[in-house]
Amino acid sequence: MPESPKPTLDLYVQSRKAITTFYRPPRPGAEGGGAAGTSGTSPSLDAESSGAGEEAYFLSDDQARAVAMAEELASHRGYAIDVKDVTRAGRLERLVTEHLRNVTTFPVLVAPDGARLEGASNFTEERLCELMPTEMRHQRAFTYLKIRGGSSNFDEIRKRLLGFTEVREIHFLTGDWDAFVVLEFNLAVASKRQVLDFVTQRIRGLDAVTDTSTLVPEISVTKFPI
Repeated sequence: MPESPKPTLDLYVQSRKAITTFYRPPRPGAEGGGAAGTSGTSPSLDAESSGAGEEAYFLSDDQARAVAMAEELASHRGYAIDVKDVTRAGRLERLVTEHLRNVTTFPVLVAPDGARLEGASNFTEERLCELMPTEMRHQRAFTYLKIRGGSSNFDEIRKRLLGFTEVREIHFLTGDWDAFVVLEFNLAVASKRQVLDFVTQRIRGLDAVTDTSTLVPEISVTKFPI
């Protein structure tokens, strides 16, 4: 079965145009190419040999950093980035896209659903991940706990639970259950049975825990960094 194409985000940047003045060696056969006895202009000032007048485009460091961060996260989360330079494309209107309407600051990242991130200062890992939700690489599970003695044992049970590597979050509740625990396991080795084995043997093995109820998702998608 052919591999599904990666979802693509459009990344619009605005480069600056400069005129190069760097010296380049004379081209072979060019007039005044440095042969003995010629009295031509110095090579460093010769437009033909130096390349002076050639256009060059460059990104500001903040835009270049934003592009690099977006491309790196996209590769990790199963997306592709299509970078488009509005300066080299000519007038902005030539792009004929509603994505850039009212844009004042570049770069601009546009997700497949039309969500937009504008300005280099907004290109953070958290904001980029929001535009690129992805399936989680680790198995997560969610366990409700009943705790003997209620709130009087919260400090002790929190300390004991945080001692488990698999416990990522603990939320203490009011109502039928006393706590809600987020667990995370290596997806490559954790099966549903192994998750439940951990809960029944390790968490239920704590003296203060009197009952548990665990949910094990089949697929988990996140907007958070992973």
